[in-house]
Amino acid sequence: MVIDGAVSGAGKESLTVLTEVESKEFVQSSGIPVVHAHLATSQREAVAVASELGFPAALKIVSPEIIHKSDVGGVRLGLKSRAEVRRAYSDIVSAARMANPTAHILGVSVQAMAPPGIEVILGMTQDPQFGPVLMFGLGGVMVEVLKDVAFRLVPLNRHDARQMVREIRGYPILNGYRGHEPVDIAALEDSLLKLSRFIETHPEVNELDMNPVFAYRDGVLAVDARVVLNPKGS
Repeated sequence: MVIDGAVSGAGKESLTVLTEVESKEFVQSSGIPVVHAHLATSQREAVAVASELGFPAALKIVSPEIIHKSDVGGVRLGLKSRAEVRRAYSDIVSAARMANPTAHILGVSVQAMAPPGIEVILGMTQDPQFGPVLMFGLGGVMVEVLKDVAFRLVPLNRHDARQMVREIRGYPILNGYRGHEPVDIAALEDSLLKLSRFIETHPEVNELDMNPVFAYRDGVLAVDARVVLNPKGS
């Protein structure tokens, strides 16, 4: 796997930020279902990949320096034709360059649109004192607005996973609020356990976010992923 880009903080080791394409390739071995992303470095390649995957398609900017892709106009969803993909590629790259002229733009990721579901986040960070800590909560922009999340130390057991899912304030949304169909709670618990085992076997992971993960009636699907590696943690 090719690793692109690095960030460093004051007093910290050099950290390697994986692109979305690389992050998804990396985390798929966890057993959590992931929407595969394909890197396209030209309009022609983006159109070819989208045509092969089938429409509607989603395009996202790929750059180690651009983390919040939507904030810079780096995301286009629901593209229904080759012409829309062609225009979206040009618009995304132009918007990203305008927002961050020094960013190293590798291209765009092309992926099939996932069916909509309830958005949750699965994440992990390294605590200086306690080590790896898992996070679960409502996903999308809601995690930043509501900060409705639960934390547990790695390794998790089944009881920990059950508690994490049920202690967030948004749990009624997952459990079928006001007649809405409940999501697959067991699949969310299993995903947390899988992530815990994945982190145990990959101590080089410094940060990991899967946001959003779509929760469905019969399973889950990670739509986006971000991984930061610390080579000294391996």
